[in-house]
Amino acid sequence: MSFQRYQAVVVGAGLVGAAAALALARQGLRVALIERATPRPPGEDWDTRIYALTPANQRWLAGLGAWSRLDAARVQPVFRMDVAGDAGGSLRLDAYAAGAAQLAFIFENSRLQQALWDTLADQGEVALHCPADIAVMARDGLDTHITLTDGQVLAAQLVVAADGAHSRVRDWAGIASATWAYEQSGVVANFDCARSHRGTAYQWFMGGEVLAFLPLPGTRMSMVWSTSPAHAETLTACNPAELAERVREAGRDKLGELASLTPAAAYPLRLMRVESLDAPGVALVGDAGHGVHPLAGQGVNLGLGDAQALAAVLAEFRRAHPGDPRVLAQYARLRAEPIARMQAVTHGLHHLFADARAGWLRNAGMSLVDRLAPLKTVLVRAAMS
Repeated sequence: MSFQRYQAVVVGAGLVGAAAALALARQGLRVALIERATPRPPGEDWDTRIYALTPANQRWLAGLGAWSRLDAARVQPVFRMDVAGDAGGSLRLDAYAAGAAQLAFIFENSRLQQALWDTLADQGEVALHCPADIAVMARDGLDTHITLTDGQVLAAQLVVAADGAHSRVRDWAGIASATWAYEQSGVVANFDCARSHRGTAYQWFMGGEVLAFLPLPGTRMSMVWSTSPAHAETLTACNPAELAERVREAGRDKLGELASLTPAAAYPLRLMRVESLDAPGVALVGDAGHGVHPLAGQGVNLGLGDAQALAAVLAEFRRAHPGDPRVLAQYARLRAEPIARMQAVTHGLHHLFADARAGWLRNAGMSLVDRLAPLKTVLVRAAMS
């Protein structure tokens, strides 16, 4: 049997998988990328899947050649974030006050996905197997043999699992995972606003619920509402005018009258932890390796951090076998603390604001932080990295 031999095979070409494939190829590795379906080209309508990207990750994507392919008119910098508690507490994080140009960049998933895909296709550094699906995976010595449904067989020294929260590769590798449901849904929709957001993101903690307005170019904004499944069902059933009015009221009329640009969509919120980010010949990245509450908007940033760390470790151990357990253990150690910290922060905040008994404490603490400029600068710098 003939094999196509690769040092790394990435399974899943979402944002994290596509970026990981590019980054590994830039380290001189022979890389293949397996994806079930070619990404659908974005249309003129605004995508409801909106992410906030840290400046550090934006610079990294620019270095890969993907960021410059985005239409600048579809990207919005965030200059300030106003956070309101449920009992009078408030906190303002300002990029300029911290000596930074911006806190984050808001972008549409579909457009960055297309930019990454175009970079992969144009530069030809990665062997694309798409559309393609995996029929069988089997370990053979130091390699993994991946048989595709069309009969092609890929021999991989390292398999990078970027195939999402329900990762087949993770399950095949025998890496245990545990999921905890928050008994909440995330409701997303886009709106046009009567008042300018001026590049400000808003977030309200509302007795267990969290509402966020993320600025989009012009007078548009994207709403993310973490709420009960029953309320989520009500919101997704609203007509456009009723939805806009409910969101305006919940957002305390901050941006004036709203006009719906997209229907509301909902998805369940879960925390997911894995036993390990690695197994012999396998590394997990992105949602295959962790899940966090979206209130900090850091899921995609964590995943891109995984891709960066994996590429850096393989560059450091350039002469080693990419699937060597000692090399992959170094990657897992490098990512353990950032992932655990983000999961602890988001999980803790969720429970803190869901506990009615802690109302005075959490709001007083928020307002105290707001008065400590040096501490706010530290928070801003940490959020941007």
